[in-house]
Amino acid sequence: MRTVRLYAAVAAGGFRRYATYRWATFAGVFTNTVFGVILAYTYQALWQERPHLGDYTLSQALTYVWVGQAILMTSMVMGGGFEVDLIERIRSGDIAVDLYRPVDLQSWWLAGDLGRAVFHLLGRGIVPFVAGALLFDLAVPTAPLRWLSFLVAVALGVVVSFGLRYLVALSAFWLLHGDGITRLHVFVATFFSGVSLPLNVFPGLLGEVARALPWASLVQLPADVLLGTYRGSELLGVYGFQAGWAVLLLALGRLVQSAATRRVVVQGG
Repeated sequence: MRTVRLYAAVAAGGFRRYATYRWATFAGVFTNTVFGVILAYTYQALWQERPHLGDYTLSQALTYVWVGQAILMTSMVMGGGFEVDLIERIRSGDIAVDLYRPVDLQSWWLAGDLGRAVFHLLGRGIVPFVAGALLFDLAVPTAPLRWLSFLVAVALGVVVSFGLRYLVALSAFWLLHGDGITRLHVFVATFFSGVSLPLNVFPGLLGEVARALPWASLVQLPADVLLGTYRGSELLGVYGFQAGWAVLLLALGRLVQSAATRRVVVQGG
């Protein structure tokens, strides 16, 4: 019970940390909204030339745009979250202090990232989506269960995102400077998450591979859940896909963390 309260406090701290930067949040909301408008008009032109592209109607495609903008920071597609701090602590050697704490390193950072995700969903997700609904004809669902299903998919996507970024951060134990691999991951995540273009539009084998990779859990799958693409057993299959990648990535993070810990000991940390 103490452990649960501890991680709940860490999550609350993550929420409060990002809530402190109000002007940054306002600027982020403005940026997401402007970029959403630009992307929506681009989609509008594309879907007028290619109706039902990716099996989406124009209204569904526009909804996809604004869902992506709403959860862009929640899923941290562009990076810039806890991994920046963790990489710096590894580089400076402060990670040795973290390893001596009587808490699990991975769970500590995961709890903080979940708190951050909740803030970004509320603070940077709602306003851009509402703005998009006012400016464009969106296929907004009215069924509460659909929204609940969407939130579950978003939550699983956040855990998958954490697992990926945790591995990126741990690479600093060997690379020392994580700028290169962080930027590479942002590029890959932007392309394969579907935030720029739905993965359903990708042709042939590329589309099949893209939809099978973990980054599909960040934007593509939550958006499709909200649009009602998956129902019943198919919806459970989506959750299973996301949960499977989450478990695999967290387990791989444990293995890499164990190897990294031995490396710190060898270096005298």
